[in-house]
Amino acid sequence: MKLPIILDLAWRVFERARGVARPARVEFNCFKTAVQTLLMWLVFLGAGPFLAWHLEAALGLARLRFVFAGQQSVAVLLFIVCGAIALSSGYFLVIRGLGTPLPLDAPRRLVIVGPYRYVRNPMAMGSLFQGLAIGLGCGSPAVLIYVFAGIWVWNYIARPWEEFDLARRFGADYEDYRRAVRCWIPCCTPYRAVCKMESDLQK
Repeated sequence: MKLPIILDLAWRVFERARGVARPARVEFNCFKTAVQTLLMWLVFLGAGPFLAWHLEAALGLARLRFVFAGQQSVAVLLFIVCGAIALSSGYFLVIRGLGTPLPLDAPRRLVIVGPYRYVRNPMAMGSLFQGLAIGLGCGSPAVLIYVFAGIWVWNYIARPWEEFDLARRFGADYEDYRRAVRCWIPCCTPYRAVCKMESDLQK
């Protein structure tokens, strides 16, 4: 698996900062994951939508905001469900991956259990759909545009780097998984192959 040429130089810089988690107690990795999740939510699900909402008003575009029946209920339900998916994904990265979601503290083992059996990036998917839930709840086109911009950045800039690193570290196990499980659309049946790393973990 190769990175696009235009991302190769940036990858070399990113690679120097990326690190695999050192052996640590599960409780400590859970704490680091909780802190990261809280910070990510405050920045990307709090400050980002807040600024987009106020910029929309400052530009005189508040008239474009929308309302529909059951709007708040749909938004809250979507936020909770997707939040649960994101949090459970982080849990499996800690328990089965022996690391955290942090790029500087990446899991030491390939995780293909839990939500990862159905979709390759459940944590990113859950978090980004939480952003969509906020946009729907606010009825704000600006917030939705902000979220779709985040989806584009993650899919076309962050994801290639992440997949390149996983392919390099886990080789055929990851390539088989990547071919079988989609990135964004969950599979109807779970991925059942057990890679050598997961077998070793269960011993």
